[in-house]
Formats: sequence, C-alpha cells, structure tokens
Amino acid sequence: MAPTAPAAAGGHRPGPGPASTQFPEVDFHLADFGPDDQVNHAFDEHIAADQDYLVALAEHHTADGHSYYVLCDESATYDRPGTPEIVALHLRRDRDNKTFDFEYMRLPLPAMAQSWLVHRGCPPDAIGLDPGLGPPPADEATRSLEQRLAGDGDHFALGYSYTSDNPGDRVIVVALRALDEPAPSPFRVLVHEIDAETWTHTLREGGFDTMHEALQWCRDRLADRAGPLPPVRPAAVNRPAGVPKAPDIRPPGRAR
Repeated sequence: MAPTAPAAAGGHRPGPGPASTQFPEVDFHLADFGPDDQVNHAFDEHIAADQDYLVALAEHHTADGHSYYVLCDESATYDRPGTPEIVALHLRRDRDNKTFDFEYMRLPLPAMAQSWLVHRGCPPDAIGLDPGLGPPPADEATRSLEQRLAGDGDHFALGYSYTSDNPGDRVIVVALRALDEPAPSPFRVLVHEIDAETWTHTLREGGFDTMHEALQWCRDRLADRAGPLPPVRPAAVNRPAGVPKAPDIRPPGRAR
C-alpha cells in the first residue's frame, strides 16, 4: 500500500491531498554506531540503498536501543513486478560497543509488518500507522480485519502475494496458510484495494479449502475476472486419519 502516488520530479511525492509533499528522510539513528563489515554490507544492500525512497508509516524506539519501523519502499515499483512495498525493520543497538544488528522482512501489507514487529518485542499500541500517510480505511470491516491481522498474524504463513501498481486498479492480493490445526478455511486470501476517487482502501478476506483454489482466485483477481471472495468456513471437527497436511504454497509465475 504505497502512501502516495508515484514519485514526481525533484523527489516530491504527491500526498493524500491535492498538494505535493516531500517526506522527511527516514532517520535510523546510527550515526554513532559502526557495525562489522558483514552487517554493514547487508544493511546497505537491503535497507540503506533505498533510503531516499523509504517512507516511515510507523516507528517506535526504546530506551535500551531497539527501533521498530514500518516502511513503505517506493522503489519497489521499479523492481520485479508484484514486489511487496512494505518493509518491517527491527534494529538492535549495542550502546556499550557502539555496534548494531538488524533483521527485516518485506511484506505486502502494513498490518502484516505490524504483526511481525510485535512478535519481536514491539508493544502493540506503539506501532500504529501515521494517519496522515496513505489512504485511510473505507469502513469498519477493513479496520477490524487489519487489527486482527496485526494481532494474530503469526497464526498464518505467507504463501504468495502480488502488489499491482496499475493506476487504474491498485490492488494487493495475499494468499496465507493457517498454521493451526484444525483451522477455519485452512487457506485464506486477502485483497487490498484502493479507491482513487475517494482515496480510501478496503481489505477483505476469503476462505479456501485448497492451495490451488486460493492461488487461482488471486490470478483471476489480477486479471480482473474473479468472482466474490468465498466466506471463511469452519473446518471439520475431526480430521480423517491418514490425510496429510496441505503443502506449502508455491507462488505462480510473476507476469504482470
């Protein structure tokens, strides 16, 4: 979910309103820290190289040297088609030795980044998204689903996602596999859509019994021929003996 339209000339990115806005550069607060060469190379490659394109949708810092960021990487539009735009980043500073370490994950939705950070020690109420960035939720159903996803996102494994930056149909599809057995509808699809006229977004969830059905719905939606999302259905109480677990989702080819 990009917070803005694509970057304009001179580094000014159109904001939610009619006026253009230049977002401040993300500050990682690392001026006094010198990591070893391996960490430095990894941080430069995965994070700092795109720093001019990063927008902090949320951030939280602790007194003992931890920082948590939900970042939007606007350079993703120039990457492989479908690349997720959201980056969850956890920095750990060693103030005594003046070094730092980090871990990160590229994810399709801000709520998934919030969940990833919460499960790495960030207080849930400290990583709320900046309401001034990005299109707001269009309805209560979207708010409720995003809150639930941020809270129990660790119950699902990400199998596939595709972020479409088509100006006429800005949509993100995500396929998840439930980790709990039994679970209602073991495969889920999330679809995030932006309404350019109202500058709002919706998030909806559907339930599927098989990997193939979930991925096929994602393909159909990207081709603008999908039917309504099926509701999440309760799983059977008893699982027949000898039925194997569903395999991990393997993403299909990423053709635009």
